[in-house]
Amino acid sequence: MKNVGIDTGALLAIIFASVVISGSLVYFGMSAQGGSASVLAANGSISDEYLDERIDAGIERYVDRKTAEAEQEQAKAAAAEAERTKDMAQNVPAVAADDHVFGNSDAKFSLIEYSDFQCPFCQRFNATAKQIVEQYDGKVNLVYRHWPLPSHDPMATQQALASECVAELAGNDGFWSFHDALFEQGVSDLDGMAKIAGQLGADEAEFKDCVESEKYIGKIQQHLADGANSGVTGTPGNVLLNNETGEAVLVEGAQPLSVFQQILDPQM
Repeated sequence: MKNVGIDTGALLAIIFASVVISGSLVYFGMSAQGGSASVLAANGSISDEYLDERIDAGIERYVDRKTAEAEQEQAKAAAAEAERTKDMAQNVPAVAADDHVFGNSDAKFSLIEYSDFQCPFCQRFNATAKQIVEQYDGKVNLVYRHWPLPSHDPMATQQALASECVAELAGNDGFWSFHDALFEQGVSDLDGMAKIAGQLGADEAEFKDCVESEKYIGKIQQHLADGANSGVTGTPGNVLLNNETGEAVLVEGAQPLSVFQQILDPQM
């Protein structure tokens, strides 16, 4: 029997009704047929076993009906949510010159990831995202956009700012190397990030000045607004964008490769 939330008063009413109805049926059945050993106890009263059986049957029918109704409502809600997110995904901004692109910049599809360097699910998804780019061999690229969660701040926003400063000082390749280093090493303090930036060819003093100036905070805030407008509600929030048709599909969470294959393969 499936578990569903049932109002206690309604359940008691059902039990009472089952007792009354069962008792009435038994009474009239005995009157018409002269009684039955399976219905009557030895003393001539209604058998407790039979009564329990009828009550249980009534309750189970009620629970099954309520379960079916709940499942129908859930299916309707899921369909409505799918339609809503489908519509919102179309709002995702096209890949721009200031985006960070991993892979073929002219790819048919872009996997636009709204992400947070402090998010463990984003860290886990990083390998999957790179695998998607590799598997589709030039037909899909990865685009990183910022979605620092308030619960992960101030570190998440500082890391986002730092990554933008590395991109300015060490280019797109520097950004992706820094991106991977943050996920792999979990570094969030300014000195530690400056050391990584220096290893990638950035001047450490310039890097620190850039981060502390928060010159890229507007870009990060724009990513947050764009992601929300595209249906993103958490990280990683992924939007598969067909760069040829402009059609987009939202895939929320650190989903496995197979989920993306189901969307991409029919369109390749």
